[in-house]
Amino acid sequence: MSGGSMSRTIQILPDAVANQIAAGEVVERPASVAKELVENAVDARAERIEVRIERGGKRSIRVADDGVGMSREDALLSLDRHATSKIRKAEDLRGVRSFGFRGEALPSIASVSRLAIETRRRADPVGTRISVRGGTVLDVRDHPRNPGTTILVENLFFNAPARSKFLRAPGVESRAVSEALIPIALANPALELILLSDDRPLLELPASPGLGGRVAAIWGVEAASGLIATDHEVDGIRVQGLIQRPDATRPGFRRSQLFVAGRPFRDPGLLSAAGRGYRTTIPADHRPWIFLFLSVPDGSVDVNVHPTKAEVRFDRRERMERVVEEAVRNALEGLASSATFDAPRPPPEMRVREQTKPPPEAADTESQMALFLASGSAPHDTPGEAAAIPADTADGPRAGPPERGYSGSGEGGAGGADTELLPTDLELRPRLWQVHRAWIMAEVRDGLLLIDQHAAHERVLFERIMAGFDREGAEAQRLLFPLTIRLPTSEVEMVEDLKGLLQQAGFEVEFFGGDTVILHAVPNPHPYFDAEKCFREMIEELTNGSELVRSARNQHERVAMSFACKAAIKAGQELSAREIQELFDQLFATQLPYHDVHGRPTTVRLSRAELERKFGR
Repeated sequence: MSGGSMSRTIQILPDAVANQIAAGEVVERPASVAKELVENAVDARAERIEVRIERGGKRSIRVADDGVGMSREDALLSLDRHATSKIRKAEDLRGVRSFGFRGEALPSIASVSRLAIETRRRADPVGTRISVRGGTVLDVRDHPRNPGTTILVENLFFNAPARSKFLRAPGVESRAVSEALIPIALANPALELILLSDDRPLLELPASPGLGGRVAAIWGVEAASGLIATDHEVDGIRVQGLIQRPDATRPGFRRSQLFVAGRPFRDPGLLSAAGRGYRTTIPADHRPWIFLFLSVPDGSVDVNVHPTKAEVRFDRRERMERVVEEAVRNALEGLASSATFDAPRPPPEMRVREQTKPPPEAADTESQMALFLASGSAPHDTPGEAAAIPADTADGPRAGPPERGYSGSGEGGAGGADTELLPTDLELRPRLWQVHRAWIMAEVRDGLLLIDQHAAHERVLFERIMAGFDREGAEAQRLLFPLTIRLPTSEVEMVEDLKGLLQQAGFEVEFFGGDTVILHAVPNPHPYFDAEKCFREMIEELTNGSELVRSARNQHERVAMSFACKAAIKAGQELSAREIQELFDQLFATQLPYHDVHGRPTTVRLSRAELERKFGR
């Protein structure tokens, strides 16, 4: 290089300019300011926070708390870049357990506004007031006030007109402030939080003992009643929170929020994992509400990868997603196992008595006679009319829901249960009817339970096949005359790819060359099963795809879902009393009895109060 004089082109920015650049990352709009200030108040152990905004926060944002307050020295230091009470050395960055390192926030806000801080510690006789304009401290003085801190931000972006012109209408900005504060309120249900917009209350959230109460205060009691708790821990990762019951989900927009170390954060991947926990329990277009708090071992999460702390980074990402999915699935299975039906107890003269098993040739006739004797009515002449079915029509006792609900294991649910019944179990089984050859109606203590026979059988078959994959395969029936089936080339290739799974599902397939396959054995899910039709429809769906099979997690689920959908008994199929009872028993021995593989409901409950209301009582 020549030794001549050189002009320096790289300059150190003044603090005021550096703060305004930092403000571009942290301070996007009034909602960003309110969020940062409220988070600081939470870190100050506030029990009550009041936020007041004018004109959507463009004119002013005032955040008052009853937290620990600051000394004059700390208040002045909080306006310096990279000032924080949480970090002393580099290693502390990964150990921050509150809202993380946000040493940019207050000086960044002060650099683009007129800002005033009023604060006092309980031990101090008097507080402090600091006035700042555009990042420059104008005045510091004593100020009498109660313990806590109040920060007033006025004329946001007064010195950055290019930023100011992109702000939306006051109403839009006000709603954005509300949405920004809701995750903080959910993370801290014991906090009282008030938000006023031009003196009009937008949020009035009293302190609540738990998350459910907070949800009720924000979105209403009905929304909160549709949530169930989950608590699941694996390898030091704990997932707690509330998720929506499948029957309460709706299409479209959903409320969902994740938290770690008490901080709200965004993570589409973890929310997708939670959504996978709902597989086969909700329709594809339904979006469940999900509020999950994650606890992880120290050092396994980095909370400082985003300027606004909206994102975090986890070690062993796949394990995190798996635990979140399991937490949701376990809660839904627990919901199913805690179901109660409370069948009405028969009067003394109607209680079930032990009976001898009738000879096979008389069984059906005797069962049909019992239908009407139990209800005191004459036989119906028209097939498909409602027929009452008592609990003792099956050949010998079979397992049904006991008094406080019935939950079979995956294996028990797959093949029916062999549990020995006590006399009280028989007494408490609900009476059953088939209605219009499509639904099963059960009389329960608080009303009526309607069951879709096709959807119910779908659930039973799906879990039976999935359980078979974990064992030696499903039961199959060998055919005296094998079925010869011709298929398009693409479907023959699919059969070749899935031969092992199809055999585990009960289809024993032989390739006969070209476009022909031979079925030597098939499943036997019910007496009305059309094996060839089911096989053709399954292979076509698995080859061409459908919304159902695309929702599956793997090939095992795809085969099981498709088989369950095609093989289940259909609406219009008349069932015997024994078949109705067996289907009822098998449904409520599954892990998730309330939804078919499409996520549609298998049951609808009509309470006694609803029935009385319909009849004007």
